[in-house]
Amino acid sequence: MPQLIKIHNLGSSGEGVGKLGELVIFVEGALPGEEVLAEIETRKRNYAIGRLVEVVKKSSERVEPFCPLYKDCGGCQLQHLSYSAQLNWKRQQVIDAIERIGKIGGVEILDTLGMENPLRYRNKMQFPVGKNLQIGCYARGSHKIIDTQSCMIQNELNDKILAAVRNVAKKFNLQPYNEDTHKGFLRHVMGRVGCNGEFMIVLVTATKNFPNEKNFVRALLKELPNVTSIQQNVQTFHNNVILGHDTKILYGKPTIHDKIGRLSFNISARSFFQVNTAQAEILYKTALDFAELHGHETIIDAYCGTGTISLFMAKKARKVIGVEVVSSAIADAKKNARENNIRNAEFIVGDAVKVLPKIFEPADIVIVDPPRAGCDKKVLETFAAMQPEKIIYVSCNPATLARDLKILYELGYQTKKIQPVDMFPFTSHVESVAKLVKN
Repeated sequence: MPQLIKIHNLGSSGEGVGKLGELVIFVEGALPGEEVLAEIETRKRNYAIGRLVEVVKKSSERVEPFCPLYKDCGGCQLQHLSYSAQLNWKRQQVIDAIERIGKIGGVEILDTLGMENPLRYRNKMQFPVGKNLQIGCYARGSHKIIDTQSCMIQNELNDKILAAVRNVAKKFNLQPYNEDTHKGFLRHVMGRVGCNGEFMIVLVTATKNFPNEKNFVRALLKELPNVTSIQQNVQTFHNNVILGHDTKILYGKPTIHDKIGRLSFNISARSFFQVNTAQAEILYKTALDFAELHGHETIIDAYCGTGTISLFMAKKARKVIGVEVVSSAIADAKKNARENNIRNAEFIVGDAVKVLPKIFEPADIVIVDPPRAGCDKKVLETFAAMQPEKIIYVSCNPATLARDLKILYELGYQTKKIQPVDMFPFTSHVESVAKLVKN
């Protein structure tokens, strides 16, 4: 029987949070300030999960989702919340994490920097392929694929890639991969869109053998004659990792180009590159502003990837040293430095914990942009041992950011301010840039 629940907050994944007596209830699709009828579907000792049946009292921030697949698709979580309210909530996520996890005071948390037009911002698509060549995002909380013709947060070219691959795959009867039986061929379709009309198609397959490969590529070129690159990535492992280690060029160039600000970057199939280039420029400019460079500084970028932040900083610093464990990313970083005529950036392959103590040049500033899991404590201790004047921490996860800022506080670094940036509108994710100074 549905229960009447008052919603007072949003959870970390954008679900409504209310209470039934002392029991915390999570209700997907409900908003703060609302009263909803929800049916309890899962009950644990400390919480329960409810299914939204009816909104009895609506929030003034509730809006009509623009995507017809929104109720089923797991790609977005917040289309039913006004964009201004999304930005406010994302700032609150950072505040809550700093207060509850970081437990450090005196931190200025600025308003979230949003987009003027928060649609069609994703330059990268990676959709799973399922039964009957259904291609799209997974349904919420499952591995059921929602067949997608158009995604309003994807670049329009990715829609065209999706349609063309689906058409040609059906023509050649390519078998979709079955993650239960581990049989089949086509696992994922990736599209990457760069600048000046360049775009890449990556077909992620379960085997190296590509049936009718040449004819398939010819047919795909008829659908998309302006494609820059068509590649096959082989992922043979029985797991949820999207890309494998081996990539084969089927047509065209190995990379496409994109720009962030005035800098141009080579992007290969497996390169990390921000999916929202407009907001990436704002993110990196924020990091640059927080660094307060005067031209004499030596900077270490501890998770440099393909060198995006490193090259942004190099224009204003004396020298930048980028460290990254992925060798192909370092190769791209070196190429990006050459093509942008930047000569004061050096890139080293290796684990930060092992490499940084061997860099004898003292660092004035350390920049870190780690994965969602944040930094290992040994990495943070390595930063502190180098005694930089500032640490600029770029994060995609408020919880691990708060945890790491607490450790850095104990190691002698005070967080002064944090700037949230909305890199992924209509989702629950928020990026942040934190400025820390040595006590």
